Amino acid sequence: MTIIDTHQHFWWIAKRPHEWPAAVGDRLDRDYTPDDLAPQLARAGVDGTILIQSLNDPDETLEYLALSRQTPWVRGVVGWMALDRPDDVPARLATLRRAGKLVGFRHLLRVESAKDWLAQPQVLDSLQQVAEAGLVFELVPVNAEQFAHVFDFAEKIPNLRLVIDHLGRPPVPEKGWEPWAGLIRRAAEHSNIALKLSTGIAMIASWRWDTEALRRYVDHAIACFGPERVMAASNWPVVELAGSYQEVWSGLTTLVAGLGPDGRRAALGGNAARIYRLT
Repeated sequence: MTIIDTHQHFWWIAKRPHEWPAAVGDRLDRDYTPDDLAPQLARAGVDGTILIQSLNDPDETLEYLALSRQTPWVRGVVGWMALDRPDDVPARLATLRRAGKLVGFRHLLRVESAKDWLAQPQVLDSLQQVAEAGLVFELVPVNAEQFAHVFDFAEKIPNLRLVIDHLGRPPVPEKGWEPWAGLIRRAAEHSNIALKLSTGIAMIASWRWDTEALRRYVDHAIACFGPERVMAASNWPVVELAGSYQEVWSGLTTLVAGLGPDGRRAALGGNAARIYRLT
């Protein structure tokens, strides 16, 4: 069984500074590199990763793609490009596909000042081109309105493979449930949407990793999506705010243990290979 961590980042702070939520402070303000992650993957028994953009920055994506050529265990890169400029997409796609192991795109909505960014017709046009290229689009919807746009994309572009990151931001620290649970049920009704079993920065910033606290949220997600549309993901190095890589990966493995051999293989790597079309 090939184990794939479907969500990790690298950064070099001096080259490309990041802005973190106030609750994070400067706790992530250091370099996180392949040399930092490689031994942790080996200890956890993880065979490969999907490297995810951490900035809405085209230069970061080119750097990540170059790294993917040099780092065999980086199986694919989810990068960034300006999706509100659809006329530029064909040339940009051609450039990025030549540069490395491109498997999709993501856009960080939390840095957008325009609340209706997803509603732009130009974005829909660009995503149609992303779908035709056989690539994934993923994002972290943070409210019902943003989830509604994801549903709209799923319906209007049925061949677009959509991935919701970080369990759709469940209210774990508050021990809440709705409206998150209902939005997850609605998302699962669309067969071209998949979900990552990971935790995002808004939650991690004020929370200590607790596998059992996550269980009812992960169980609900799996009950809605089934084992064939969920993917284990660490969100390293952000998740180090909450726990060590080994602790987190062991927790994720525990949370999918009840799926049986086929379900575990799917959630821990098989779905990633299929959804991202890894080679």
